[in-house]
Amino acid sequence: MKVFGICASPRNDTTHYVLAHALDILESHNFETEMFTCQAKDIKPCMHCDYCLENKKCIIQDDMQEIYENLQQADGIILATPIQSGSISSNLSAIMDRTRALEAIDYNLLRGKIGISIAVGGDRTGGQDFAHLANITYFMIHGIIPVSGGPFGSNLGASFWSQDSLDKIKEDTYGMESLNRTLIEFENFLNKYIY
Repeated sequence: MKVFGICASPRNDTTHYVLAHALDILESHNFETEMFTCQAKDIKPCMHCDYCLENKKCIIQDDMQEIYENLQQADGIILATPIQSGSISSNLSAIMDRTRALEAIDYNLLRGKIGISIAVGGDRTGGQDFAHLANITYFMIHGIIPVSGGPFGSNLGASFWSQDSLDKIKEDTYGMESLNRTLIEFENFLNKYIY
């Protein structure tokens, strides 16, 4: 089974660290993994021009092509975002909007895949829950099954307090516990519903 993780950070620091850690755990459990990072990538916003509806592809040719390919191949999807203005990053918002072109090819392309959310905030309560809700809403709109770590500390997904420091996020044991719980449920759903 393949898991595709999107690191929606422009800096490849704390969010990248957490997502790479999650993918390493999944690889150790025999999942194939792939990561896309937004750092130094060209992801333009959706123009909502409807070109994709008529031509079955996006009119914009940029680094989204790599994301389109991986989303189609993936059984599981991880959206990992830093908190910006109390929610997801602008990079992730653009990616979400641009996947409209996939449904123009085939309405069911993403349906039935399993998805989890990772949110990394510089503040303890910087907007992690709002980011999770944005990710979960995206999953639901596209027929992706959203999974959390359960009702005790990872209700909506894995939440981290980075204090804007790679050293500090490594010390966030609570965040790592929320990630571990979420990954356990993610694996359970992948094993139950995909194969």
